[in-house]
Amino acid sequence: MLGPVILAASRSDRMRRLVSAAPVTKQVVDRFIAGEDVDDVVPVIRELTGQGLELTMDVVGEDITNPAQAAAARDAYLELIDRLKPLELGTRAEMSVKLSMFGQALDGGHELALANVRPVVEAAAEIGTTVTLDAEDHTTLDSMFAIHEELRKDFPQTGCVIQAYLFRTEADARRLAANGSRVRLVKGAYKEPGSVAYLDKHEIDRAYVRILRTLMEGEGYPMIGSHDPRLIAIGQELAHRAGRKLDEYEFQMLYGIRTEEHLRLAAEGHRMRVYTAYGTDWYGYFMRRLAEKPANLRFFARSMITKG
Repeated sequence: MLGPVILAASRSDRMRRLVSAAPVTKQVVDRFIAGEDVDDVVPVIRELTGQGLELTMDVVGEDITNPAQAAAARDAYLELIDRLKPLELGTRAEMSVKLSMFGQALDGGHELALANVRPVVEAAAEIGTTVTLDAEDHTTLDSMFAIHEELRKDFPQTGCVIQAYLFRTEADARRLAANGSRVRLVKGAYKEPGSVAYLDKHEIDRAYVRILRTLMEGEGYPMIGSHDPRLIAIGQELAHRAGRKLDEYEFQMLYGIRTEEHLRLAAEGHRMRVYTAYGTDWYGYFMRRLAEKPANLRFFARSMITKG
């Protein structure tokens, strides 16, 4: 299985240097990364929303080693919100944040991350949109859920992400579905041990369906994060059985992957949100995209052979 190998490489400085130096890398990365700065992504936002799509914006970068870098990550999101304001898109363009970028792993990181993310959530609310807290590896989740709960006291629309491959997630889903959260369900893209996560693809898929049923039957707003045609079809069926209208759940897919499917779902009246990442510190994000789906790795390898 190549996925775990690629995830290990995502933590390797040597591999970072090799991949970054490859002549074809920029061409391939451009498939998944919408640009390097906010000036690059504003035209992308206009184009995608003009096609009837919605977005969640992610400023990539996770290797935060000091509070100044965490503050810079906060400021990057505040700049994005400032640029979104005149577009008047409301919730059609929200934001996704990784709390590691806001200092979660530093000394006193829980309080630091909360202090840094709160002004982003406040600013998002002021322009009529919201923020979703991305899930990272299992050691960070208790802190993430606690921050999510704290933010929702003032901003109940704040969303969070849960990962189907973790054993704990079915219980998390029951708790979140009961209190009306916005919840994005994904399979999971971090290297996790067998003591906390399913490692078999079929077990992960079965867990995904069980958890999605819980969310659809609950009181929250489910966000189906998947490119898998079978899971998309199951999501539609579960929504129908639960009596949900088309605006009572949504699909989410990554920028650059299955773009025709994005448009098809939107044309059918579904809320279809594109997870759109940008920034210069793209390496970890890019490697997880390769690990998630073998077709992504084949695309990269083919390009390396053809163009390298």
